Amino acid sequence: MAELYDLVIIGGGPGGYNCAIRAGQLGLKVACVEKGETLGGTCLNVGCIPSKALLHASEVYEGATHSYGALGIKTTGVELDLAQMMAGKAKTVEDLTKGIAFLFKKNKVDHLIGQGRIAGQGKVEVLLSGDKKSVLDTKNIVIATGSEVTPLPGVEIDEERIVSSTGALSLKAVPKSMVVIGAGVIGLELGSVWRRLGAKVSVVEFLPRIMPGSDAEIAKQAQRIFKKQGFEFHLSTKVTGIEKLKSKLKLSMEPAKGGDVQTLDADVVLVCIGRRPFTQGLGLEEMGVKADPRGFIETEHWKTSAPGIWAIGDCTHGPMLAHKAEDEGVACAEAIAGKAAHVNYGVIPGVVYTSPEIAWVGRSEEELREAGIEYRKGSFPFTANSRARANHQTQGFVKVLADAKTDEILGVHMLGPNVSEMIGEAALAMEFRAASEDIARTCHAHPTLSEALRQAAMGVEGWTMQM
Repeated sequence: MAELYDLVIIGGGPGGYNCAIRAGQLGLKVACVEKGETLGGTCLNVGCIPSKALLHASEVYEGATHSYGALGIKTTGVELDLAQMMAGKAKTVEDLTKGIAFLFKKNKVDHLIGQGRIAGQGKVEVLLSGDKKSVLDTKNIVIATGSEVTPLPGVEIDEERIVSSTGALSLKAVPKSMVVIGAGVIGLELGSVWRRLGAKVSVVEFLPRIMPGSDAEIAKQAQRIFKKQGFEFHLSTKVTGIEKLKSKLKLSMEPAKGGDVQTLDADVVLVCIGRRPFTQGLGLEEMGVKADPRGFIETEHWKTSAPGIWAIGDCTHGPMLAHKAEDEGVACAEAIAGKAAHVNYGVIPGVVYTSPEIAWVGRSEEELREAGIEYRKGSFPFTANSRARANHQTQGFVKVLADAKTDEILGVHMLGPNVSEMIGEAALAMEFRAASEDIARTCHAHPTLSEALRQAAMGVEGWTMQM
């Protein structure tokens, strides 16, 4: 008689593996089916983690070649060893994927390598290596298949000269010139890596601004900083084609509203216009699982329209972020186990790991105005923060938005050093529905960068104290 699982998860990315581990901790019998050879999904293998490894390494390299002199550190003979940098990235990924595999064993999660699909009510078929198949019987099925790169019509990605984010993480040499199509998070981060290592980077964006969806004031100042760093921006511009020549790529573009065609030459073109849900070939239609026209699975508290089938992460609606998927994975496992489960979708932070970093949580000024919500604003520049000045990292500012009547924090937006670590305090405050005064009257260590958040919160009521 076939073994009966409490749940089988299709997909071993941040949503899937956290769901599996939490289910195991709760005593459920669980299996996780992942088509890749290693766990971790896009995020760990070809996304968040390797990109952050290269961002850190490239920032250190740029500091050694351009910035350390201002700190009284003379450097000579600094050379780039790209092969070693890539090896360090790979080692980081390898160690973390092994860590997930260890947690699976610790929590008695069965791990199957193969392509999974729903083969009927309570049945998951797994295509294993050598065309072998296995069928798992289960009470619940969780779809955690994530997302894939959105292609640009008429452009073929070869992952050598025309690359997606995957290829951009493994270039064998620093290109002299790179064109990035898309001024979102991925484009700005990976563009930053290769600019620091020596490439001339041009960014082409269809919309009239960078980082669509982020706070406009933050995006405007960030663009000015990136331009000073050497980025070239072509906004309100659409790409119409890429011609592959022997020695270069010739990219054709025109104004988004139509107009004369212009060209850009490049050694490498990075296409990062977004991601789309990966939901094909899973047997969803046959089971009556509803999805929208773009392929996102419709859910209510992670339940799909089909009994016993759940969905989490990038293949569902909401921000395509690893930490959103992680929270959903944990909550979904707890719901299946009969426990209370909750994800506060209004308090999911976003981060861009450029230099300076960008981070936010909650609503932007544009969203508050559109919703007709009266708010007050406090802001504080890093030029007035003692630690930032001591560290020679004074670019950017922190902004706190609070309800004009109740003082509840509605949004926090940051541009500056280490704000990816600082945004957690703002998220925690919002989770407890804190007022801006709560942060303003909370003692922060001096001198620290986090004082900028406190000073911005003070600014909501007009009592900011400089330095």
